[in-house]
Amino acid sequence: MKKQAALRLVDTRTLDRQQWLEVRRGGIGSSDAAAAVGLNPYKSPLALWMDKTGRVVEQQDVAQDMDDPCYWGTLLEPYVAAAYQRRTGRKVRKVNAVLQHPTFPFLLANLDREIVGDPDVQILECKTAGEFGARLWKDGVPDYVQLQVQHQLAVTGKQAADVAVLLCGQQLEVHRIERDDELIGRLTLLETRFWEHVETDTPPPADGSESSAKALRQLYRDQGTVLDFTGNTDLDGAFNTLVSLREELDAKGQEAERLKQIIQQAMGEASKACFSRGEVTYKGAKDGTNWDVKRLALDHPDLAAQYLVTRPGARRFVVTPHPAA
Repeated sequence: MKKQAALRLVDTRTLDRQQWLEVRRGGIGSSDAAAAVGLNPYKSPLALWMDKTGRVVEQQDVAQDMDDPCYWGTLLEPYVAAAYQRRTGRKVRKVNAVLQHPTFPFLLANLDREIVGDPDVQILECKTAGEFGARLWKDGVPDYVQLQVQHQLAVTGKQAADVAVLLCGQQLEVHRIERDDELIGRLTLLETRFWEHVETDTPPPADGSESSAKALRQLYRDQGTVLDFTGNTDLDGAFNTLVSLREELDAKGQEAERLKQIIQQAMGEASKACFSRGEVTYKGAKDGTNWDVKRLALDHPDLAAQYLVTRPGARRFVVTPHPAA
């Protein structure tokens, strides 16, 4: 693809959070790229489509949620950038703008930093990963991050980017990603197809992920209607396959439980057992405490009533096959 400089869509220094979210909703940002093409392990295309079509409103205080990894990523970003400068000797600076592809206006990018005065590399992407997330980096840059960076290179027309990742708060790794025009071409095509779903307000197909399951629960509310799919060959086939798979899983689950109990019984009071292909542990958890809500409601009903909250009921998907003839 022909490389052209990005357009500066908006100056981010003048935006409050709500305005920033509105700008993000108007296109596919680099952090959206993997989700748009179905390769983000945390977010499905369907969930991203709901964001972009305004069906999910992000809470204003989510950026202050200390239990959210994004909070720590944002907080530690300048420290990762500073550590990168010290490690490599390269100078970096903020761009302070949402960038827009010169040909595909729905392709946007917000860079963590740009690298100044180096002909070999022009973009810096800063990442942090905790104990669980660090496992995704053991073989190098995860695919979803590589797509994020290739999206940035596509929007900006630049040649290369460095990804600086802080693992478990104490280990800094730097990875170089070179521009891949063939990959960018395929990525742009797939992102264009996703954006057509947004423009036509047509949901992309669910992909079987938990993210899609959550999106479906939010998207479709129970209306109490009944549909007859017996004449639909595709859907009727999907139901039959689902029933067969569930029967197989139930049988395998019962067999797995039987084998587990054989090992537990053989271990007795031992806490660990070793085998040729691995080991199992069978340890007791520490005692915990919990609220006796029922007793509280009986002893102090007026007090308990003050803390009752209404929670919307979730839709349950129950499969009931007809008895075999």
